[in-house]
Amino acid sequence: MSNPTEDNQIKAYLLAGEDEKAFQFLVSTYQKKLYYQIRRIVTFHDDADDILQEVLINIWKNIKNFKWESALNSWLYRIATNECLQHIRKNKKRSNQISADEYQNLLHADVFFDGDEFELKLQTAIAQLPDKQRIVFTYKYFEDLKYEEIQTILGGSVGSLKASYHHAVKKIEEFVNSN
Repeated sequence: MSNPTEDNQIKAYLLAGEDEKAFQFLVSTYQKKLYYQIRRIVTFHDDADDILQEVLINIWKNIKNFKWESALNSWLYRIATNECLQHIRKNKKRSNQISADEYQNLLHADVFFDGDEFELKLQTAIAQLPDKQRIVFTYKYFEDLKYEEIQTILGGSVGSLKASYHHAVKKIEEFVNSN
């Protein structure tokens, strides 16, 4: 996700005191990538859109505090993940009450979802996973991040992240093969 040239441009704008230019460039560079990363965790467009707005607000408020000691994309992912987790916790009661069939119906009715039947099954299986497994699976499978990068974003040990991914894959395989 991260491009050193683009990240250096953002850093240059910030060092020159051109915060608005830095933020505008960051948004034009990362907004779409962040949206899809968020969407894979929360699935629905309206939720992802709302979360993205919160993420961008948090980035704007905190960009000057970024130390550039780690990759910019790790910091952005961390902010996005925290917002997603906050959203999930707020809506946990509602999401726990939705069965796999109801979830498939909701996803199928989502005008922004354009996947085929397998994608529908896959997304439904992913939605049934516990939060940590779902997020680790999303980063590893869709974003192709290394476990060390995921560790930077989520914390924990590489071993626990590998275990979460392994359990997620097994649960997804079971769900897809049983339906």
